[in-house]
Amino acid sequence: MIQKKSLYKCNIFSAAVCAAALSFLTCFTSFAADAEALLEANRAMPIQSNQVENWPTGPVVGAEAAVLMEADTGAILYEKNIHMKEYPASTTKLLTTLIASEQCDMDEIVTFSHDAVFDTPRDSSHIAMDVGQELTMEQCLNAILIRSANEVSFAVAEHITGTSDWSVFADMMNRRAKELGCLDSHFANPNGLPDENHYTTAYDMAMIGRAFFANEMLCKITLTRRMEFPATEKLPNGKLEVNLMQIIPGGKYEYEYLVGCKTGYTNDARSCLVSCAEKDGMKLICVVMKDESPYQYEDTIALFNYGFNNFDKVNVAQTETKYNIDNAGLFYSGNDIFGNSQPILSLNKNDYVVLPKTAAFEDLDSTISYETQNENQAAVITYTYHDVYIGSVSLNFVNHQDDNAGLFDAQKEPEGTSATEDSSVIFINVRLVIGILIAAAVIGVVAFLAKLLLKNYEFVGHRRRIWRKENRHRRRKTKRSW
Repeated sequence: MIQKKSLYKCNIFSAAVCAAALSFLTCFTSFAADAEALLEANRAMPIQSNQVENWPTGPVVGAEAAVLMEADTGAILYEKNIHMKEYPASTTKLLTTLIASEQCDMDEIVTFSHDAVFDTPRDSSHIAMDVGQELTMEQCLNAILIRSANEVSFAVAEHITGTSDWSVFADMMNRRAKELGCLDSHFANPNGLPDENHYTTAYDMAMIGRAFFANEMLCKITLTRRMEFPATEKLPNGKLEVNLMQIIPGGKYEYEYLVGCKTGYTNDARSCLVSCAEKDGMKLICVVMKDESPYQYEDTIALFNYGFNNFDKVNVAQTETKYNIDNAGLFYSGNDIFGNSQPILSLNKNDYVVLPKTAAFEDLDSTISYETQNENQAAVITYTYHDVYIGSVSLNFVNHQDDNAGLFDAQKEPEGTSATEDSSVIFINVRLVIGILIAAAVIGVVAFLAKLLLKNYEFVGHRRRIWRKENRHRRRKTKRSW
C-alpha cells in the first residue's frame, strides 16, 4: 500500500515536471519565434543612409534603430530610424555615470538608504547592497558600469541630489542631455528601469556617448573584466562581480578597437548596445536599439567595420587649397592685397571632415556662417556631401605667436598643379573689410575738416594782414596832411 502511494506521488511529481517542462518549451519556442519575427521585420526596414547618392552601402542590421557617428565631427555615417523613440534600458547609466563623474570626487562616500535598496526590483541587475553599507563614488561607478547595478544607480542619484525623489535627479539628467545636443529624450530615473516616460533615440544616445567616451576613466571601467571591492567595516563581505558584456576583451565577441561600451535589456527595450571604437585616428560611436541577443554584438561589429573600411578622416587645413563660393560674404584674390603683411585669418588645423572613400574633397559643397559665439573665430565653414553633413572648419583670427598657416599666406600648390593655375585664394572677412573702409572714411572726413579749418584760418589771417597794412597806410597819409 505504501509503495502504491509512493508510486502514485512519484507519478504526480513526474507529470508536474513534464507539464512544467512542456510549458517552458512552448514558451521558449514562442519567444524564439517572436524574436525571429521581430528581427526579420527590423531587417526589412529602410536604411536612410543607403539612400544617399554615391554613399557607401551600409550593412543590414536586426536593430529597429541604429546609428554610426564619428565622435569628433558628429558626422553620421550610418542612419536607420535614428530619431525613433526607444526605451534605453541600462544604457541610461551612461548619462548617470557621466553626471556623477562631473559632479563628484571619486573618494566621496555613498551611503545606501532604505529606498535605494528596497526600491530596486530583486529580479533586476544589482550587487546585493544592504541598508547602511557604503561605497566610494569610484566603486559606485564600477558597480554601475561593470555590473549594471540598479540600487547603486539609485544611491548615486540620492547622494548627488540629497533626496530619494528620483525626479530631482531625472531633471538634472534631462538638462544635461539637452546640453549635450539630445533632441527627443526624456529620462525618468537613473538606471533605465521600465517607465513609459523614460525614452530616448539612437541619435541622442550617440550624442551622450560623445561626452561619455571622451572620459578616459569611464571608458576604462567599462572594459574591466572583473570588479573586486575589499571588505570594510561598512562592507563586511566585500564584493566580487564579473563583467558580462561579450564585446569587451576576453568576451565571445571581443572587438580589438573597442574604447568603451554599455549594454541594456528589458522586455520592452529588447537588447541595446552603445559603444565606441577607434582605429587609425578615427573614433566611431555605434548605437543599436531594440535588437535581439546576440545580434546587438554582431550588428555593432558590422557597423564599426563598415565605418573604418569606407570612410577617411581628412584634415581640412591640409587639404583645402581653394575656397570660392558665390554670395558667401567673402572677397577673394590671387594676391596678398596688403603686400607683405602678416596673415589675419587661418583655418583651424585641428578640424576635420569624414569623407566617403567613394568621394573626393573637391566634390564637397560648403557654406559659411559668421554666426559664431567664439570671439576667436571669424566664421565657420560647413561641408556637406549630397546634403549630408560631414564636418566643419573654423576660420580663426590669427595669433601671430603661433605657427598656423594664414589665409593671406600663399598656400603650397598641390602636386601636379601648373604654376599658371590660381592655386591660392585669399580669404578676407567682409566684416573686416567693411571695418577698414569705415575707418578709412572716418579718417578722410577728419582730414577734410582739418583742411577746411586750416584754410579758413589762413583766409582770416590773410584778411587781418591786409587790414593792418591799410591802417598803416592811412596813418601815414594823415601825418603828411598835417
